Amino acid sequence: MVSQTSETSQTDIKVTFRGKTPVINLPVRFTVSKAESFRLTCQELFSQENTTGKIILNFSNTNFIDSCGIGSLVTNLKKAKEKDTDFILCDVNSQVMSVFTLTGLDKVLTIEKSIQPEVKNNRKSDENQLPITHPSIKSWVKRLIDIVGALVGLFITFILSIPIVIAIKFDSPGPIFFAQTRCGWMGKRFRMWKFRSMCQNAEELKSKIKNQAQGAIFKNENDPRITKVGKFLRRKSLDELPQFWNVLKGDMSLVGTRPPTPDEVERYEVPQWQRLDVKPGMTGEWQVNGRSQVKNFEDIIRLDLKYQENWSLIYDIKLIIKTVVILFKKSSGAY
Repeated sequence: MVSQTSETSQTDIKVTFRGKTPVINLPVRFTVSKAESFRLTCQELFSQENTTGKIILNFSNTNFIDSCGIGSLVTNLKKAKEKDTDFILCDVNSQVMSVFTLTGLDKVLTIEKSIQPEVKNNRKSDENQLPITHPSIKSWVKRLIDIVGALVGLFITFILSIPIVIAIKFDSPGPIFFAQTRCGWMGKRFRMWKFRSMCQNAEELKSKIKNQAQGAIFKNENDPRITKVGKFLRRKSLDELPQFWNVLKGDMSLVGTRPPTPDEVERYEVPQWQRLDVKPGMTGEWQVNGRSQVKNFEDIIRLDLKYQENWSLIYDIKLIIKTVVILFKKSSGAY
């Protein structure tokens, strides 16, 4: 039985208590401002000596969650594990549950079995209930452009793949393609494909390479792991041609934000998760404003949010044209 109601000193998130167990009452719209309040609320509860080893998250009023809401849950779940505290989610409706299923969080969060049974059985229903975190997500015209562009791109990739494959094979031992896990819309993980531009054991050598970038990204202008052919492929962005397959599948878009790696996302502060409110793109603001020359993570965040604010179909087309122009320049800013 609830014995006490309070608000934490730093936030407007209401906390009630069942005996000594805190119950955090989540807002109707669990977005960036509320997500930060939720993080601070959990931080305050973790610091209290009388907090029990369990915190209940009440989702009964929540019908919308975006990337920042997901990010704050992930961040606090890690902190809870460090503090040996259980997070228990209750009264999660089908709309929110569909997001947890999309991102795989349904497998790592402890959710009380009060969810509607159709959530597990009707995948089409889940897809229809996914939140519209940005207008571009539900634009059928943007998706049509992606499909047409991906098909044209795959045709070009097929033609160019013959000399590229031969060059990669003669240059260094290893596979033709390189697959890496990236985070897409809402943090959903997918395998992004490229033509291999590095030596075969590049991932193992990464820790030995100096990071010249600032923040949650990795850049090195003279990365010794990049092969001779790889340098040419990267300069002309030919290594990214297989990503047209990711666009066709719907994991990516032709234009969007930069697709981050999971280890980058793990270092995000809550507001930085906003960049995952749209699909990642093969090109975008980061591509036409310096590409690899952008070495500060805050600048990448700024460019990604600029894309979200200015997005329109015309804006996408302009960015595609700018990208093509840049690729034909001698120095395109990529390495």
